[in-house]
Amino acid sequence: MHIVEAKGILSAKNGMNLYRGCSHGCIYCDSRSSVYHMDHDFEDIEIKGNAIELLEAALKRKRSKCMLGTGSMTDPYIPIERKIGNVRKALELAERYGYGFSLITKSDLILRDLDLLKSINEKTKCVIQMTLTTYDEGLCKKIEPNVCTTKVRFEVLKELRRIGIPTVVWLCPILPFINDTEENIKGILNYCSEAEVYGIICFGMGLTLREGSREYFFRQLDHLFPGMKEKYLQTYGMQYQIVSNKNDELMQLFHHTCEKNGIVHDNRKIFEYLSTFETKCDNVQLSLFDKDFAGKSPNGI
Repeated sequence: MHIVEAKGILSAKNGMNLYRGCSHGCIYCDSRSSVYHMDHDFEDIEIKGNAIELLEAALKRKRSKCMLGTGSMTDPYIPIERKIGNVRKALELAERYGYGFSLITKSDLILRDLDLLKSINEKTKCVIQMTLTTYDEGLCKKIEPNVCTTKVRFEVLKELRRIGIPTVVWLCPILPFINDTEENIKGILNYCSEAEVYGIICFGMGLTLREGSREYFFRQLDHLFPGMKEKYLQTYGMQYQIVSNKNDELMQLFHHTCEKNGIVHDNRKIFEYLSTFETKCDNVQLSLFDKDFAGKSPNGI
């Protein structure tokens, strides 16, 4: 690990990266791509030493409350978070100043912060997004080796549901010839249904490969699935967008299962939900409106 001093912390859309780099070891990780201009080894975690000070200053300056987010580039709950605690400190600031929060993770380390997540959700909105790719536990340990397995993440989703925190699942990536099976998709969707997730984000059955991430992915294929790299090259060449030849049937299964179980599966609607700040006062007013004016037009007719 190494420490840097950052110039800023929040993006234009109020996202943040408290760390850069990751130690989960997922073989498909797009964040390894050279397009992100990371000038250090991916496993050499960059810590923004002044992140929390920058965040507090930014929150104090804001004229209106909003949803804060993290996890799009680096899983916030990498093991070093146990020592550094920047994610917990960021959650404490969000709770103190009345901001909503959403994050993406694969780690059960999030259970450490249930008290803050619950407190934020009681005041505003807290949404936890969790990536699920592989129902088979053995296969999961191969392609996502240094983080908890899908079954453990499923238990986390159920615990979040138990305390009233809404959840969203990222069903991606799906690796052709590896986990693009009906059994895999059904298993993940059954987990999502049982955990009563709000929605599932899915861009199709496949993955993206570009310079930096492609080379790492192919090296891992050689190590874990001998002969698979050649199959990818023969089928897809050096394409950026890798789409399973089972995409149509698996997406049909995905949409049908979500519809049947009342899970939101429109990506646009989910992203709108994730970015919309609300307070519990707003929810109470909406609930009263629904109860008193159900079936009426805005003019009361």
